[in-house]
Amino acid sequence: MTTVPPQRLTRRSLLQMATYGATATALSGKLDHTFASPMEPQLRRRTEFQIACMTLPYASLPLHRALRGIKNAGYEYVAWGTTHRDSPDGPRIPVMPHDAPPAKAKELATRCRDLGLEPLMMFSTVYPEADNGLEVLTQRLHQAGAAGVPQVLTFGHTQGGNRRVWIERFKKLGPIARDNGVLLVVKQHGGSTGTGQACAEIVHEVNDEGVRVNYDAGNVMDYLNVDPIRDIQKCADFVHSFCMKDHRNWPRDQDCGPGFGEIDHFRLLHAVGFVGRTMPLCCENIFAPLVPRPTTPAEIDALARRAREFLETVVAGLGEIDV
Repeated sequence: MTTVPPQRLTRRSLLQMATYGATATALSGKLDHTFASPMEPQLRRRTEFQIACMTLPYASLPLHRALRGIKNAGYEYVAWGTTHRDSPDGPRIPVMPHDAPPAKAKELATRCRDLGLEPLMMFSTVYPEADNGLEVLTQRLHQAGAAGVPQVLTFGHTQGGNRRVWIERFKKLGPIARDNGVLLVVKQHGGSTGTGQACAEIVHEVNDEGVRVNYDAGNVMDYLNVDPIRDIQKCADFVHSFCMKDHRNWPRDQDCGPGFGEIDHFRLLHAVGFVGRTMPLCCENIFAPLVPRPTTPAEIDALARRAREFLETVVAGLGEIDV
């Protein structure tokens, strides 16, 4: 099992230690609960992993170049997020404005499919507790439904989300998601919602099949220095997708692409490898640690290709494990 080094005072830890500690105390009765339950061998079915690249690593480039690069890197699936530049000094242009009509999302999905890329996920770009959170998330679900994008991703503030507001709003959003054939998935982003277990507790209380958990192992390790291999065991029943991101605590506290960090992806994906779902693995970070970020589109393409090949190797290996 992956072992995460002891807590260090990093760029985020001073803020996060206080927030997480207070929340863990307040929810101590619930935080000990594990939602994942072993299935009987005869009920276990292999998960179908869909390896996608987000447009996010291509944020410095135009969207059309991002899509072409992702396709050329060998992907069949794509996730939208969040902004792109048409020129190096140009403004950040949203992939999909939050107030755009659903028809605009359908048009972008058609562009992706014409390139041979099936869109699997889109960012909501809003915190659930934001003043306009309910409005924007509702519109995102309608956009995704029109586009045939199966998941809309949201997450909380790094200091944690407002649990009461989240539950109240997710209960309203769950039926809207289901009506549109979409899942609203919430991932970890530090603070009181920084672990998969904490997100699963919220989803469990919402109790709507339209709201589920997205797992971001890099964020779990980065923001709270929690071992994601242990954490995912406590929420696997609710995990329906991943934001793929690795992390290193040594020699520098730094996020990186899958396979470049300290997280054991074989163990990570094995936790949900036999739940019988179709599960997107969306590469959010593809970059190498320590060295400078790439400066050319071709260099980004090469890292996107490497991330895909690494994850294909992991998935193939899991396929050799007996159900």
